[in-house]
Amino acid sequence: MGKKVLITDDTAFMRMTLRNVLEKNGYEVVAEAEDGFQAVEKYQELKPDLVTMDITMPNMDGITAIKKIMAEDPQAKIVVVSAMGQKALVIEALNSGAKDFIVKPFQPDRIVEALQKVGG
Repeated sequence: MGKKVLITDDTAFMRMTLRNVLEKNGYEVVAEAEDGFQAVEKYQELKPDLVTMDITMPNMDGITAIKKIMAEDPQAKIVVVSAMGQKALVIEALNSGAKDFIVKPFQPDRIVEALQKVGG
């Protein structure tokens, strides 16, 4: 069985794209979240091996969700996948505990490479 992944993104198309890439590469997508609130809830419930996290989402943004997840589980492995190429947000996400950052649009092999690098 592959590593368990929680996909967090507010767009259904991006969640589907990530799911397809991950499942083709042997990962098990255990849940999808549309915002930071769902991501934190599903992380607590399912304890996935890896999390992909968008930054710009309604209700709770990805940086807040990263901080909440890391506060509960300092060993969490989170990779940010976001269209936001803004350096300040990238730095804040990494300082908050994210292990890597991928800018959308991404190459499928870049996703797999990032997840393998952080321990997946």
